[in-house]
Amino acid sequence: MSEHLKKVRILTIGDIVGRPGRTLISRKLPSLRDRMSVDFCIANGENAAGGSGITPEIVDELLKSGIDVITSGDHIYKRKEIIGHMRSNPRLLRPANYGERAEGTGYGIFDLPAVENAKIAVINLVGRVFMNPSDCPFKTVDAILKRIQSVTELIIVDMHAEATSEKIAMGWYLDGRVTAVVGTHTHVQTADERILPGGTAYITDLGMTGPHDSILGRRKDRVLEAILTHMPKSFDVAKGDVRLCGALITADVVSGKALEIKRVQVGSQDEP
Repeated sequence: MSEHLKKVRILTIGDIVGRPGRTLISRKLPSLRDRMSVDFCIANGENAAGGSGITPEIVDELLKSGIDVITSGDHIYKRKEIIGHMRSNPRLLRPANYGERAEGTGYGIFDLPAVENAKIAVINLVGRVFMNPSDCPFKTVDAILKRIQSVTELIIVDMHAEATSEKIAMGWYLDGRVTAVVGTHTHVQTADERILPGGTAYITDLGMTGPHDSILGRRKDRVLEAILTHMPKSFDVAKGDVRLCGALITADVVSGKALEIKRVQVGSQDEP
């Protein structure tokens, strides 16, 4: 993007599931960034390793594929080897409301190469409804905004939550204070993308980047057998109908207000 323009295009990508999701990212994201004139890319990677967790090697793989920042959620510590890696890699975030003693960081401020001296902040939150206990995401984000709003008005929030109501509540709570609130975790792309009255882009769930011939990315037969028999089964990652799902947000650099949000869905055979 030319430096004299004040608009930036931010691609946000929903939960990357297993090898199928990672492979599609590596195949499609570089050309997708070019064709959509993407200036910055954020993706949720907490399911990238076998459907649950992420490893240092996968972090490096995703960053090399064109992702600028990786957010996560309740599975971030599933692979123990990631813990030490988080200490030295600020581009991998964990939920900010896990508390200060949790390994890693829950937000970051990053250079935006498209515009001289511009920066973008990314905040990762996790919900509390139907999920494991955590600190209040609303109080946590308030505290973070006090620290960063003097640095940049461009702020993207990944609200990783189970309950639709909790994600919508966060969207309205932050309307006018951040550029976008995008939901992750439930793996089903919603059709409620919009710009809220205060200028914040919102979507309840970005969807899943992985195999859609599945039950939330896992083999249908394994999940159905577990449901019908109540016996423990290994929920292996499925393979068919792999799609990249997310949303493209256009925003004003100076004000931080969102100008447009569009859903994105690219299959393995599709042109971006």
